Amino acid sequence: MPDGLVDADLSLPRSSPKRGKRVADVIVAAVLLVLVTPLLIVVAALVAMGLGRPVLFRQCRAGLHGQPFEMVKFRTMRPPNLNLGLVGDRDRLTPLGRWLRATSLDELPTLWNVLRGDMSLVGPRPLLPEYLSRYSPRQARRHEVRPGVTGLAQVRGRNSLSWEEKLEFDVRYVESHNLRVDLSILAATVRTVLRREGINAAGSATAPEFLGTPPRRPAPPQRDRTPA
Repeated sequence: MPDGLVDADLSLPRSSPKRGKRVADVIVAAVLLVLVTPLLIVVAALVAMGLGRPVLFRQCRAGLHGQPFEMVKFRTMRPPNLNLGLVGDRDRLTPLGRWLRATSLDELPTLWNVLRGDMSLVGPRPLLPEYLSRYSPRQARRHEVRPGVTGLAQVRGRNSLSWEEKLEFDVRYVESHNLRVDLSILAATVRTVLRREGINAAGSATAPEFLGTPPRRPAPPQRDRTPA
């Protein structure tokens, strides 16, 4: 990981007004939803045949200022079943689900969240509400903007990053985002998806739970090495 978490072309002062960003989100999300409707129908049919109903996965996530909202995605996992040994994510994730995650097609329904105003096209990824109490004061700044379908952490390593690295990228985005930053992230997202990079964390089918950042221990006092 380079010393500079945000490249120079992404470290620009904030300039675009929030209203302009919201208008752009609505226009682009609406156009994309129209264009990908045939693909949405095909993916929905594949999920229905491979996993059954419901086709959509709905989960409460923390949004702007930590307010909860219901995020929608295509299902990629079977429901938990103790009798069949389907407990962990690795056991429940199907080949179809792995392919949907690898191609990010499972994220297409989140465009509806963008239209509703729950999310933005670019911003920190929406995480679980129970994480709110686990953030450090700096990490909690990620909720000063709407969560995004993609974000700086997604194009800098996605799930291959540690939680501390991902959350730091989120805060760096909050501190420096503008139109040029968002366009750079969207372009980088296309490359990341095509290369299928950072889909899973090491040793995990998805990503491990965020348990909080351990407080740093103070450095031990230096011993006086002056000869007697």
